[in-house]
Amino acid sequence: MIETWLLVLTLVIPRISLLIAYFGHQIPANTIPFVGDLLLYIFLPRLLMVIYIYDNMGWQNPWFWIHIVVAIIVWSKGSQETYKRKFRRR
Repeated sequence: MIETWLLVLTLVIPRISLLIAYFGHQIPANTIPFVGDLLLYIFLPRLLMVIYIYDNMGWQNPWFWIHIVVAIIVWSKGSQETYKRKFRRR
């Protein structure tokens, strides 16, 4: 089972939360090889957390959908900010 503190904190600060969980030996059980864990941690920590939730709790758990919605909001907001910044300079 995934710790509640990890589920909550990864909504706000996913990299730091996953790093704390790793050093605290509280990373959830998963089927991803270590290299995959490392690459996803570096580039897509929110996706890594969604995979952890799916592997341990299933897709019907509310935490899965909460993390999906937050990831979509964060990724779409970041894309809009980049788009605005790029065309504001011209």
